[in-house]
Amino acid sequence: MSDTPIVERYAHNPILTRDDVPYPVATVHNAGVVKHEGRYIMLFRSHLANGRSIIGRADSEDGFHFKVHPRPFMTPAEHGVFAEYEAFGVEDLRICPVEDRYLLCYSAYSRHGVRIGLAETRDFERVERIALITQSDMRNVVIFPERIGGRYVRLDRPHSEITPWSIWISYSPDLVHWGDSRRIIAAVPYHWDEMKIGPGAPPIKTPRGWLNIYHGVFNTMAGAVYRLGVALHDLKDPSRVIAVGDRWILSPEDPWEVSGYVPNVVFTCGAVPEPDGSIKLYWGGADTVMCAGVTHVDRLIEHCLAHPRPAL
Repeated sequence: MSDTPIVERYAHNPILTRDDVPYPVATVHNAGVVKHEGRYIMLFRSHLANGRSIIGRADSEDGFHFKVHPRPFMTPAEHGVFAEYEAFGVEDLRICPVEDRYLLCYSAYSRHGVRIGLAETRDFERVERIALITQSDMRNVVIFPERIGGRYVRLDRPHSEITPWSIWISYSPDLVHWGDSRRIIAAVPYHWDEMKIGPGAPPIKTPRGWLNIYHGVFNTMAGAVYRLGVALHDLKDPSRVIAVGDRWILSPEDPWEVSGYVPNVVFTCGAVPEPDGSIKLYWGGADTVMCAGVTHVDRLIEHCLAHPRPAL
């Protein structure tokens, strides 16, 4: 295995901070990113000064230099059922390209806990909310970019200490009604992801399988540490996990990852596969700034297969 890092950090991180935002925010982090009509679109989370979160938009020609739009992209709904369940904020949005549209999966917070909201857009100008697709407490939903066996497929993470914070898979005929749920990847005791794990970026299709870049958490005497790992799922049956890499692929190291609103965090909601096999990976540093790096499909597959650990 190569001695070079699995993820090579962009030399000029962080790529986006609150100082880049033309309206008042306290943080910029945990962004979904996609390439749309040749441009990179970033939908980032920001805390307001009251502690609640909204979603902003930034665009880039090269995937590293982003300009923020003058107004937020998504704020909590003010009317109807969505208003009740988004009252405390909208967070950690994933952009899932599916067929001819982009599905937006986000965490909706309220006095009822956290549920997953599903919206869609085709142009990142108009957004239509579809449904609240989970009960509470659920986070980190990512939808596969194509139907498999005629159904939509998602990964998620129930927020539960009964079966601690594992990755599950579910299926839907219509994006609204979900079922056939199964737990497919669990945390490993006394391991870098022993406290909880959850899906990060939407799955990436490769000839060898679906790449699932996920986050894992280890609790230390000084608090929790969030890192990134990767798993490989079967193309035809993504509930079958081919391999989970035993070691992390990214850990908090830079000052803006170690220190911030939530210290010792690298957390991804987005990765963009490129035609040459490289992947631009994006992560929030310490829930405060946005960072980027580059890895490669082959490197991630090698990482999974060379040193696997049990999925369950």
